[in-house]
Amino acid sequence: MEKIEKWGLFEVSDTGIATGNPFTDCEITGIFTGPDESVQVRGFYYGDGVYKVRFMPSYEGKYSYEISGNYKSGSDEVTLKGEFEVTAPSDGNHGSVRVKGTHLAYEDGSPYYSIGTTCYAWVLQGEERRAETFETLKENVFNKIRFCIFPKHYLYNLTEPCRYPYEKGNGEGLVKDPKGPMFPPVEKYPIMGFNYYKPNPDHFKLFDDVIEKLCKMGIEADIIIFHPYDRWGFAAMDKDADDLYLKYVVARYAAYRNVWWSFANEYDLMSNKEIADWERYAEIVCKEDPYNHLRGIHHCTKPYDSSRPWITHLSSQRVDLYRHVEYTDHLIEKFGKPVVWDEIAYEGNIGMGWGNISGQELTRRFWEAFLRGGYAGHGETFEGHNDVLWWSHGGKLYGESPERFKFLLKILKETPGTGNLVYKPGMFDETIAEAEGAPGYTLHYFGFGRPSSRTLFMDPAKKYEVELIDTWNMTIEKLGTFGGMDTVPMPGREYMALRLKEV
Repeated sequence: MEKIEKWGLFEVSDTGIATGNPFTDCEITGIFTGPDESVQVRGFYYGDGVYKVRFMPSYEGKYSYEISGNYKSGSDEVTLKGEFEVTAPSDGNHGSVRVKGTHLAYEDGSPYYSIGTTCYAWVLQGEERRAETFETLKENVFNKIRFCIFPKHYLYNLTEPCRYPYEKGNGEGLVKDPKGPMFPPVEKYPIMGFNYYKPNPDHFKLFDDVIEKLCKMGIEADIIIFHPYDRWGFAAMDKDADDLYLKYVVARYAAYRNVWWSFANEYDLMSNKEIADWERYAEIVCKEDPYNHLRGIHHCTKPYDSSRPWITHLSSQRVDLYRHVEYTDHLIEKFGKPVVWDEIAYEGNIGMGWGNISGQELTRRFWEAFLRGGYAGHGETFEGHNDVLWWSHGGKLYGESPERFKFLLKILKETPGTGNLVYKPGMFDETIAEAEGAPGYTLHYFGFGRPSSRTLFMDPAKKYEVELIDTWNMTIEKLGTFGGMDTVPMPGREYMALRLKEV
């Protein structure tokens, strides 16, 4: 009997009809029954006459399955039955990331500290660049990566992708009157026609490979389903094509435990779509995904209504030049959901304001976000490397902030109690976080302030060990034991924090 670990991917393959359009003409469905669950999932056409059904078991023990559909002969029939055994999860397999109050945690209860990065089009850059990107990810601390399924047309993203998501059609295409942020103007490029009802299997096989490798590395795949930066017509498909695409993507990738659904990057720039469209997309994904993966929608200037029940967490972008992550605790209070800052400007030197902040500033924003109870994401946009920018192409990293994120994660993992930090009001020039479930543990962060000392107001009946954390130079120094209203010496440098532990 075949064995698969809990929260692993079990796959059933069969051959069937390869003529006509198997993506629209044929259906395949699987019912998987185990000790404590019975789950029905949609299968998909894999290409070359092969159909697949994928399933992620949530319990240990013996499972059975039954595959049916019209994919064999055009008539509905039960075609395959079988059994398999689900074993205990292996080391590093903690299940999918779930919402736990206003924080995130793995399904087995382990805390999850989202330190994400953005590489919009890296999957479509070619084999050599993908391999280089994986090597960079191995060397760094990122445990989430955002990327698009559709290719991207924008600054620094003007070459054709290595694969297209659809078969080429009659050459007429849909991009005749482009709307949205086309830069440079799309008229400079030839119009390509695509059949939006016949996905290109080779394109989607790339994402199979990438998501599986990321899963083995413990990295969440934050899949961007739609985006406005397009010259091929993928942002302007009709309703039926959009719905077919959504069902196909969910059927193909939902059984990977490390998947998140990001409905859009900057949804509000997609002028051909209305709120009713996004709500329909959400209804489809919620229905088609039996595993209830995390769901968010990213904005440019107009945040989506995050109180909508299908939204599991906020996928936020800065909308103010000076204040952004500083709103984290307010957003948590307003919506009662986790806040993930997926775009807070990128470390780099390009001519755009969203891509030229320093490593110090990006690191500061990370500390602010985490101490206010949220999470933050990285990006890098350095010119001078043959127009290869990590933010879109992947490749190598050249900035200073990623090494500091390793240090931050070390601090976060030392949080007692539930492992989560919650914002606590303090002096106007500091950000204070308290360990949830362990109030004797606090962090005081001073950002760009440079105090030479700090008077702390502590419980006079208790004593606290105080440590000085240099978040930029990545050092921890013990300052001694203090209590009551006591003054702690500090070095008068930026990016300092104090950590208090009740003795």
